[in-house]
Amino acid sequence: MTGNGRTDLSFILYMKICVYCSANNSIPVQYKELARTLGHWIASNGHTLLFGGATGGLMSEVSEGAAACGGAVVGVVPKRILAAGRKSDCVTELHVVDTMNERKALMKLLADVFVVLPGSYGTLDELFDVVASGTVGEHKKPLIILNYNHFYDKLSEQIGRMRAEAFIPQEESYKPQIFNDMKSCTEFLKSLNINPK
Repeated sequence: MTGNGRTDLSFILYMKICVYCSANNSIPVQYKELARTLGHWIASNGHTLLFGGATGGLMSEVSEGAAACGGAVVGVVPKRILAAGRKSDCVTELHVVDTMNERKALMKLLADVFVVLPGSYGTLDELFDVVASGTVGEHKKPLIILNYNHFYDKLSEQIGRMRAEAFIPQEESYKPQIFNDMKSCTEFLKSLNINPK
């Protein structure tokens, strides 16, 4: 047993899974179902959901999916979003920060692994921040891009072009894992051997 009462095996398995995704309510329902399914999987497998702590779009769906299974849900929310009345009611632990940059930094620190769902500018900003900081050696935490419904096909093509034209080294020191479906994503998550913080 470990000092926290868990066996060594459970200490290896349970992770804080950081999910980056859209907060837009107007997006197609298939993406909302995807996010809720991921939240359900995270909680039902004993992991902790780490997300942006706000309501709306996929953020609501992934947190409600985890909460419906009694899972731990950690939110990191800027004061401006709190002032707008958009704090998630699903959180079991809340961190309040001043700015979006502080939110990104704390989520990166707390996470064991990152999963990127469909999103827009904010999601891409978080994705590239993780990749750029991993590339310079600030962390080695795995990053998954879930290319559901071919949402990130053009991004994948651009990454390929950057590699082909030597903007990205052929042998990258850090790179995201891109999967086209939830099953591949969760199988990869199950394969990880991470000691959570």
